[in-house]
Amino acid sequence: MSTAREVVARDTSEHSWSADPYADALRAGHGPLFLRRADGWLLPLDVERWCTRADAVDRQVLDRCEGAVLDVGCGPGRLVTELAARGRTVLGIDVSEAAVAHTVGLGGPALSRSVFEPLPGEGRWNTALLLDDNLGIGGDPRALLHRLAQLLLSGGLLIAETVPVDVDERADVHIVRGTDARGATGAAFPWARLGTQALLRYARPLGWRAVDQWSAGGRCFVSLRSRSTSSRAEPPNSTAVISSQRVRKPSADRAVADS
Repeated sequence: MSTAREVVARDTSEHSWSADPYADALRAGHGPLFLRRADGWLLPLDVERWCTRADAVDRQVLDRCEGAVLDVGCGPGRLVTELAARGRTVLGIDVSEAAVAHTVGLGGPALSRSVFEPLPGEGRWNTALLLDDNLGIGGDPRALLHRLAQLLLSGGLLIAETVPVDVDERADVHIVRGTDARGATGAAFPWARLGTQALLRYARPLGWRAVDQWSAGGRCFVSLRSRSTSSRAEPPNSTAVISSQRVRKPSADRAVADS
């Protein structure tokens, strides 16, 4: 039989986290945090790295960016703030309001928005980033790649991070803060995991052209160009991007980092 003290201690522990484990982890700056499939498989989320400044591998990726950059699933904003510090026109988008608030607090422009919702500068972004497992957004790689082609200008650049093994899988997942199911909150959402070859298989029929593939720091990356057309749209200007921060449109497809 539990004592009153044990009951109070257990209640405090169980309610020390909010209903949004991802937001809690961002506030704390660390996990443990996982994506959990129905079969119990766990994917650890690298919250500590996401909450620090851009590292050497990140900076190598950002060196490849062209023109105005859209960071899809920006998380707590390390890439957005690094690009902003370089004087680049950049916008981060994320369905997590906590992530957007963190990014804006660091001085980076960001919107609480799904990539599948209307966005500033559609068809005029030079570069889109899909790093930190964000190829999984929406659980449908074809739909995501099609949407990114709409957001980029003709011949625009997509830089994506892939899983460093040959994998092509989709599943419904929960965000959990521990290694069991008790930390699961909210409805499950669709997610995908793609290795490089799987990404290329989805991308080529949609008109994407592979530019480069590389690995660094145990991470794998692919750069692709969208199909070229006769469009000559101007890239979004910094004033339009900055003013868009005032818009807040929550999305129902809440994920880790469109997260």
